Amino acid sequence: MDKLIYIADDDNNIRNLLKSFLERENFNVVGFTTGDDLYDRFKDSPCDLIILDVMMPGHDGFFILREIRKSSNVPIIMLTAKDSDSDYIQGLNSGSDDYFTKPFSPVKLVTKVKSVLKRQEEIAGKSNESANTNEEELVFADIVINRKTKEATMSGRPFPLTPNEYSLLTYLIHNQDRAVSRAELLDKIWGYETQVETRVADDTVKRLRKKIQSSQAKITTVWGYGFRLINRMFAGDNDDEQEDD
Repeated sequence: MDKLIYIADDDNNIRNLLKSFLERENFNVVGFTTGDDLYDRFKDSPCDLIILDVMMPGHDGFFILREIRKSSNVPIIMLTAKDSDSDYIQGLNSGSDDYFTKPFSPVKLVTKVKSVLKRQEEIAGKSNESANTNEEELVFADIVINRKTKEATMSGRPFPLTPNEYSLLTYLIHNQDRAVSRAELLDKIWGYETQVETRVADDTVKRLRKKIQSSQAKITTVWGYGFRLINRMFAGDNDDEQEDD
């Protein structure tokens, strides 16, 4: 592989360990001791994926994440020594693609890197395919998604989507004729092969529901299975769907 990966972590052991594992898989890796240094390099020379620690000298990882998201949807995996709900949710809300709590398995992180990059390539391939067939817009109810710019509107008004929210919503629209299981979402959106990490899917669905709560589109829960996208105009709004805790 010739993919370029940036790592920011002030812990030399962790940074060098990850660099070693990733380079064994033929990735090109550049390490930084601060998120500020990484961001300065990224502005001049973008990469294909970023691994970003939260607690570092200078600006923390969440700040760097938000700054990068102002101009790029590059995949970003967060690392942190904190294991709290607030850090987890803050990372996802700010637009991270995944979240690893230290200590973690380098092998699992490398597997995740491969999955995230594969998903990005699949998304890019679908966007190119839609552009070639003049189908740049994806429409469901009053939601319109421009697959070239990855921007969305609801009843004509723009609303922001994180990369995971974009991937989730487009996948549900593509599969609007059926319910989609959590296992399928974890595999297709996040690259997990099992249902061990169902929380990331549930939290993303919860946040996306809030963003489209005034839309004609609605994400319903199929209890014990997964989710389905429906049009309120045709399905009504009297189902027993609730936001997941």
